[in-house]
Amino acid sequence: MKVLIAAGGTGGHIYPALAIADQLKEKNKNTEIIFVGTKNGMESRIVPAAGYPFKIIRARWFSRKPSVDTLKSIKELILGMNDSRRLIKQYDPDVVIGTGGYVCGPVLYWAARKGKRTLIHEQNAYPGATNRLLAKYVDDIAVGFDKAKDFFEQKDKVFYSGNPVRRVFFEISKEEGRKQLKFDSDDQIVVSLGGSLGAQSINQAMLELIKGQKEKKNLKIVHITGKNNYNDFIEKTGKLGISMKDDSLRIIEYAENIPALFAAADLIVSRAGAMTVAEITASKTASVLVPYPYATGNHQEHNARSIIENDAGWMVIDEKVKENPSAFAKQIMEWLQDQERLEKMGTQAYRLSNRDSAERIVQKIETSKD
Repeated sequence: MKVLIAAGGTGGHIYPALAIADQLKEKNKNTEIIFVGTKNGMESRIVPAAGYPFKIIRARWFSRKPSVDTLKSIKELILGMNDSRRLIKQYDPDVVIGTGGYVCGPVLYWAARKGKRTLIHEQNAYPGATNRLLAKYVDDIAVGFDKAKDFFEQKDKVFYSGNPVRRVFFEISKEEGRKQLKFDSDDQIVVSLGGSLGAQSINQAMLELIKGQKEKKNLKIVHITGKNNYNDFIEKTGKLGISMKDDSLRIIEYAENIPALFAAADLIVSRAGAMTVAEITASKTASVLVPYPYATGNHQEHNARSIIENDAGWMVIDEKVKENPSAFAKQIMEWLQDQERLEKMGTQAYRLSNRDSAERIVQKIETSKD
């Protein structure tokens, strides 16, 4: 079987695609898989590093307000359509899968036009624009949240799969994560991040937490700033007189070893992207979620509610973090005082995880194929 997978833009689209690809390979090592993405997207680095062939097409975000950018987007869309048509003709896949990002539009549209078996996966509780548009053309629609079914008119195509998480998140223990990262067993570890690009509100709150870090002897902080905010964050810590040589603090731009970090943590502070939430639950770790306030349909808050409604973590609105980052940092310190509760929340989070999501998608592909 030959499979073409389109995924791009953010880790939240790329990593579930890799989980599906891994499951396809596990089911049949002779399955041929090629990924499609853009030249400048994260996928151009992440996918080849995972060992999969990668093809480039032209695709660009679409500005919703008429502007010069709209014209550029239309031009790229036309070029991307041509790229997709040529790629599908050349590779002649049996199945084409899309897991999100602008690259999915032209690829899945042309695959459907050419009569290829098509499947899209929607990670969020509120579907993105590209998947809503593609829904009428594709054969199957997998959703990561049951609530997402309500937003698709094509009820006969939609099935619940959950969000595919790479197996390593389930397999790595807290002890192994700490060993890999060279943390001690009695350290209390906070891992914070704001998604692939970072989050200003979380960055500011973490500065406040770092300032008060010395009050808690065994507290270790790993903060992932995002590529757009790293230099600014380092400059701010320097002005506060915080030494980067202190082994209780690690500031990084981007992390490849997220499974080890999430497993090692006692508490994760993060945005509430669907895949981040899924990876947190698989890691059996308590979390404080700060939903991105401008997400389409406020879908990150929907994602976070699945955590707080099951007492698996906390949610704090972005505006409150921005208004008083110091108070938010102080609240985190208070939550860290109750290790027993953190562990119970981690257990609750794990109960929400879905280990067989990728397998469900592969089974659908196999049955649809017949």
